[in-house]
Amino acid sequence: MTDQWVTFSQRGITELVHLKGEIDLANANDIGRAIVARTTEADAVLIDLTAVSFLDSAGVRLLDFIVGDLDDRGKPIKLVVGERGAARMTLQLCAFRTDLLSSDLDRAAADLNT
Repeated sequence: MTDQWVTFSQRGITELVHLKGEIDLANANDIGRAIVARTTEADAVLIDLTAVSFLDSAGVRLLDFIVGDLDDRGKPIKLVVGERGAARMTLQLCAFRTDLLSSDLDRAAADLNT
C-alpha cells in the first residue's frame, strides 16, 4: 500500500527510491520498511525527494535511520532535494548532512559514480 508514496527503479547499479506526497508520522514507518526491504542488497542508493510536498520530523528520522544503516554497511547514498521545496527546507532546518544533499538526479548519480 506504500506505492502511493514510494516507488523504486534502477539506475545502473544504484537503487533509485522516489518519494512523493506527504511523508509524516502516519506513513513514515511503512515507507521505511519498504525502503529497507528494497535496498538491503543495493550497492548504492539514491532517494529522490523532489516530489515530496511535506516532510515532518518522522520523515527526517526515517531518512536519518536509512542513512545510518547504509553508512554502517559502507553503501553510498545521496538525497535529491531539488533547488527548493519542502524536503530541502526541512532538511536544512534540521541541519541534516549537507554532503548527502544534491539538487538534481544526474548530479547525485554522478557523485555516486553510477
